[in-house]
Amino acid sequence: MAEERDQTGASWEDMPLPDEYPEPYVVNGKAVEGNTKHRSVKCSPNLLQMLKAAERRRTPQGRDRDGAEVSGTGELVTEALKTDMQIQFTDQKHDFNKRTSNTGRRSLSHSISQSSTDSYGSVCSDSSEDESSPRDKPQRTSKGLSDFCIKNIKQAEFGRREIIIAQQEMPALMVLRKGAGGEKPLAGAKVVGCTHITAQTAVLIETLSALGAQCRWAACNIFSTQNAVAAALAEGGTPVFAWRGESEDDFWWCIDRCVGADTWQPNMILDDGGDLTHRIIKKQPSLFKNIKGIVEESVTGIYRLYQLSKAGGLCVPAINVNDSVTKQKFDNLYCCKESILDGLKRTTDIMFGGKQVVVCGYGEVGKGCCAALKALGVVVNVTEVDPICALQACMDGFRVIKLSEVARQVDIVITCTGNKNVVGREHLDRMKDGCILCNMGHSSTEIDLVSLRTAELRWVRVRPQVDHVIWPDGKRIVLLAEGRLLNLSCSTVPSFVLSITATTQALALIELYSAPEGRYKQDVYLLPKKMDEYVATLHLPTFDAHLSEVTDEQAKYLGISKHGPFKPNYYR
Repeated sequence: MAEERDQTGASWEDMPLPDEYPEPYVVNGKAVEGNTKHRSVKCSPNLLQMLKAAERRRTPQGRDRDGAEVSGTGELVTEALKTDMQIQFTDQKHDFNKRTSNTGRRSLSHSISQSSTDSYGSVCSDSSEDESSPRDKPQRTSKGLSDFCIKNIKQAEFGRREIIIAQQEMPALMVLRKGAGGEKPLAGAKVVGCTHITAQTAVLIETLSALGAQCRWAACNIFSTQNAVAAALAEGGTPVFAWRGESEDDFWWCIDRCVGADTWQPNMILDDGGDLTHRIIKKQPSLFKNIKGIVEESVTGIYRLYQLSKAGGLCVPAINVNDSVTKQKFDNLYCCKESILDGLKRTTDIMFGGKQVVVCGYGEVGKGCCAALKALGVVVNVTEVDPICALQACMDGFRVIKLSEVARQVDIVITCTGNKNVVGREHLDRMKDGCILCNMGHSSTEIDLVSLRTAELRWVRVRPQVDHVIWPDGKRIVLLAEGRLLNLSCSTVPSFVLSITATTQALALIELYSAPEGRYKQDVYLLPKKMDEYVATLHLPTFDAHLSEVTDEQAKYLGISKHGPFKPNYYR
């Protein structure tokens, strides 16, 4: 590429730095650019030396302006190091003198990709592992237990450290552990769970065990399992059947192994998405004779439970955690608000400012995503079928349109509706080259992936959880996590927000397990608002928050108890 040159024909790289810099003069209190010929001042010697050293480092092939070979970058910064500015290195003690100039410039794209992959791998603990299935590799814990199937039991120590870190940000669950003491409200409970297996979930599982429950666990997502955390749970005595990167066949095999123990039958279900519940209904319906209830936390799973209830196929009571205030207004909103950017950055290294984005759905998840993107200068469009949510989006300053109207222009498409085929092949064909496509809803059905698994389209894996889907004309779509949940598949989520949801799940399990017979029928229930308020109260001390108190007169005026609940049960 030809170098950019000024009017005299000299290359910009050939022009030396000046020894003087113009000082702006002030008119009516404002700095004005103009004739500053007689108002030049000497540049700071320290700054000038640093700039000149940097300038010399930019010369190609490690040569100075006279063509002399430079032995190393250490000599280039000698003058700067002699100034009053002392550069203090960290304990890592980077030795710049060892990096000779003949190595040339390191590829920026390689540097960014490698750093992102390393960061991604450090969280998910699988960047250096083989992709083979552990189903045929028997493993044992240090105590000789073998009732589990995970990637590598040797990672248990690292996973334990991850769990300890998460505990610091999950205060309410730790309070439940201490508060239960010798009471053990879940004594005798046998909880089978199918959720994301992360450090935060591990804190919940171990809290349930501390409250007296026996637990067996599988993963609800093939990409979200943190292998080291699964190893730590197995080492601690919890049968876990999950690893990152499961195939579809592995996914169902793990659920079957989790449920189908010969000497162990569950009496409680904790589900995320409904896969576990429907698997039991389909393959082992007799287990429902002993099951006291189901706790479900995702919008997808709740839809499936309501459909079961409507068809008369729900044979045990279920608690809808997804529509609890403590789930909707915290996990769905704040968790997605903080994690959407992290997931996109780790996988694509994208610059957000000025990008055109369409967010499909303006529920609590969509609201969180839109707020985060808007704060970074993204031009956000919203698609919505609900006129109330659409009106909210309009009043929040977003343009509400149909996906077909902007598919050709947008840089990123994010789905968060909980529905199916929100992005179809007709939209995918219209998207421009390089468009990023991802999902923030629970299920992978929001994007019509079946239409992309055709002979004329080519898939190329470019990074963990990043695929290029290439059209015959060369156009490519950047698909993240194969359309599965972006934040838990490609990054991490805030432990504190998940503490709120996990505490709600634990209390729902306790309520269903300890409820007297007849209190709950074969239907779907919401937790009472008093329990929502209790969960919120457990998290307030973290912020040193102090609640005001209602007087007797005020309570009488509002028609409520002084101690709550302060909202009606229908409040969301």
